[in-house]
Amino acid sequence: MSQLFTPFTLKDITLRNRIAVPPMCQYSAIDGYTQDWHQVHYPAIARGGAGLVIVEATAVSPEGRITPYCTGLWEDGQVDGMARIAASIKAAGAVPGIQIGHAGRKASANSPWEGDDHIAAEDPRGWQTLSPSAIAFGGGLPQVPKAMTREDIARVQADFVAAAKRARDAGFEWLELHFAHGYLAQSFFSAYSNQREDDYGGSADNRGRFLRETVEAVRAVWPEHLPLTARFGVIEYDGHEEQTLSESIALVGQLRDRGLDLLNVSMNFVIPEVKVPWGTPAFLAPVAQRVRRETGLPVASGWCIDGPDTAEKVIATGQMDLVMIGRAHLANPHYPYQLAQALGVAQPAWTLPAPYAHWLSRYRGPGTASAQ
Repeated sequence: MSQLFTPFTLKDITLRNRIAVPPMCQYSAIDGYTQDWHQVHYPAIARGGAGLVIVEATAVSPEGRITPYCTGLWEDGQVDGMARIAASIKAAGAVPGIQIGHAGRKASANSPWEGDDHIAAEDPRGWQTLSPSAIAFGGGLPQVPKAMTREDIARVQADFVAAAKRARDAGFEWLELHFAHGYLAQSFFSAYSNQREDDYGGSADNRGRFLRETVEAVRAVWPEHLPLTARFGVIEYDGHEEQTLSESIALVGQLRDRGLDLLNVSMNFVIPEVKVPWGTPAFLAPVAQRVRRETGLPVASGWCIDGPDTAEKVIATGQMDLVMIGRAHLANPHYPYQLAQALGVAQPAWTLPAPYAHWLSRYRGPGTASAQ
């Protein structure tokens, strides 16, 4: 029996299988507001059979956007569009999730197809970025961010809380905090980007303060019966993997104690010069398993989980509780149907929408009666 296609329950939420669609930015919003693109994109993927669909990185404030085209939940008017998306995902049989975050010093960037670099200083589309310290990321992101004051920190944390309330009101049932990939929260925890001398910098315990406080504040407003999760980079492939992983696992335990229910295990991406083992199937699976073992938290992860055998193995061996499969769903929104076929799973009703299943079952080739 395939373990990938068994249900998964967290708090009061049950996923129909262990397949999750991670946040994938569409860079198609206007002033943070969702558009027709989003209203079509998300239910199409949800109808394909995944257990969980997480809406793309959604900014908690205008300056927290990665690009000018990112979705937002910093004002009440943005809730209606998100509510339609959450309802459509749920109607398709998946659990509706959303990721909220702040891009920090990686904000004010062009979309990937426009260069994926910082918007030029003279371009009115751009804005001043924020970070724990005034240290630029480098490479194509050279803008030196403003070092955050304590007032800035308190304001951003309040923005997280307000966005979480709006996500709740929009009907999302799974909340993910974006604490990974070199964005603001990850920048607080990394010594590369955080050289503060107050109680938000220095030791690993101090560098984790922003994350602990933010989880605690969001947990206070996010419904207790719904999962509160985070995507967090626990490892930087910089030659110091063990130290970073050990410090990260200690912090994850502290986040668990403050109400975190699951960790989506990822990478730091705080500096451009890293040696990620791209091409190695499920290379984060052993890392996720260690986090799971040492913290007791359920874990999810992605990255190079590109086929049915790999997806099945990481669940069956207890390395992960959920698999995050992104790009395959863009290429084929009904990818879970393909996985089920490959793994010999009896086809449950959700694997294809009824009209699709009807016509595919009748088609025998061109020129036959069943081809009509």
